[in-house]
This record gives sequence, C-alpha cells and structure tokens, in this order.
Amino acid sequence: MTLNETVLQKLAEWPASSEGRHSYAISHEASGWSVHLTSDRQDLLSCALWEIVQTRQLPKGIERIDVARWAEHLAAHQHGALGRLEVIEVDVQRDQALIRSKKPMQKGADLLYFEVLLSGRAHASVRRYQGSHESGRRKQIPFVLTHENVAQLATERGAE
Repeated sequence: MTLNETVLQKLAEWPASSEGRHSYAISHEASGWSVHLTSDRQDLLSCALWEIVQTRQLPKGIERIDVARWAEHLAAHQHGALGRLEVIEVDVQRDQALIRSKKPMQKGADLLYFEVLLSGRAHASVRRYQGSHESGRRKQIPFVLTHENVAQLATERGAE
C-alpha cells in the first residue's frame, strides 16, 4: 500500500470528535514516513488541523538530507492544498529551511498564510498563520483539509 493509500485508510478509521484538540499518528513502514496530525475537530471527510508534522526514518547509509534541495523541490512541486510556496530562508547552521505561502490570502486587514518548516533530519511541519500589518503580530490558526488533501500533502512532502 502506498503512503497516500495508508493515510486515506487511517483517516477513515479516525473516529469523529467533538471540539477539543486531538492527536493522531500514522506510520508507513515501507517509506519510513510518519504523519502526526493535531486536530481541533475531524469527521468522516475532513479535519480542522492545528498542525501536521511529518518525519522520516532515513534509509541506512544516509546521514542527512540536503534541506536546501528539499525546500526547493517542495516549493517547486507543491501546488495543492497549501497553494504555491516559496523558500524564505535556509539556515545552514541549524540545517533548517522555512517555506511560506507565495501569495497570502487577504481577509480584511489580515493575511492568512501557511508555513512549512523543514529540518535536515527529514522532519517537516505545516502550520497556518493569521498576521496583521497594523499590529505587526501573527497568531497560529487552524486550517481545514479534506482527508484526500491530507494524504496528498503527506505524499508531496515525502517526495524529496
């Protein structure tokens, strides 16, 4: 079974919840990827997610992943649920890369955008933020994805 199929199957098994933050972990041994979802609510078709974290067991003989190359690949190929992304910063010392929505969504005076943080040890996290030019502040907010979007996102991020 592929990573995409595994994620879809496990999400279908995830019981619907009332409000309140819940976590759910999905592992795919064949690829070495694990997906950890933190959700405020989920049902048979979708999730109101707080965060998606994906990690990978690196294959034997591979010490690290080139995080800059991974970031460029993701920004060039991610056009689905998160929209177009662009690499904002690559920190070689920390072995991390920050990717953000290329064109944030405008909602009144606020901007809504996604951030993806990659770490060279094959770790990626996705969060959504609402920021204001007026206050200069931002806050993390939940985002809704269908189960198919979650599976697609997990597969795209895993395609390094």
